[in-house]
Amino acid sequence: MAVYLPVMLDVWGKRCVVVGGGKVAERKTLGLLDAGAAITVISPVLTPQLSELSEQASIVWLNRIYAPGDARGAFLVYAATDDPAVNVEVAREADSLGVPVNVGSDAEAGSFITPGVLRRGRLTVAVSTSGAGPGTAAKITKLLEETFGEEYEAYLDFLYKMRQEIKRQEPSLEARKALIKRLGTLNVLDEIRMGTFTEWDSEQIGTWIAQHREEY
Repeated sequence: MAVYLPVMLDVWGKRCVVVGGGKVAERKTLGLLDAGAAITVISPVLTPQLSELSEQASIVWLNRIYAPGDARGAFLVYAATDDPAVNVEVAREADSLGVPVNVGSDAEAGSFITPGVLRRGRLTVAVSTSGAGPGTAAKITKLLEETFGEEYEAYLDFLYKMRQEIKRQEPSLEARKALIKRLGTLNVLDEIRMGTFTEWDSEQIGTWIAQHREEY
């Protein structure tokens, strides 16, 4: 069994190539769009949604079949056609160029797989079955949606804001660590769930930091 290394990859503005224009290619493309990639889709046909994205200039569409050299210069490549032989050809070229490649028809033929993803603002949860059951990964991701509700987006924004202010206001590394650890004792998440939470202003944040700095 292949053992995969979980990685959160920054693809913002990077050229990613999707070979194929069907539902699998559409799913891969939408995931890349969420992450801000610059996407080129290569296929003589597109799903209605991919066609719309092309018309909106959200993706670059090359209206043709895959050709040797298409993987050159890409940051990531997705082989997502309905022809396994073409997918293998794409994977071989990408591999020869040192470009990571995902193969929709055969996970183990590529160098990386795409997990099920749950996003809640700054929170990203990835679920993988190592290619054994994409449908099962989707079901597990759905279950996680019930555990991690929309309140986590506001909660993590609060934590991020507090962390940035602690780093800005507190020069001592040890004091920073203690203050950040203390953040975890606040009941902000429950307040957000109950609808009783109000945003902290700069004065409240400064007061909280000063009070707990003294405790440290």
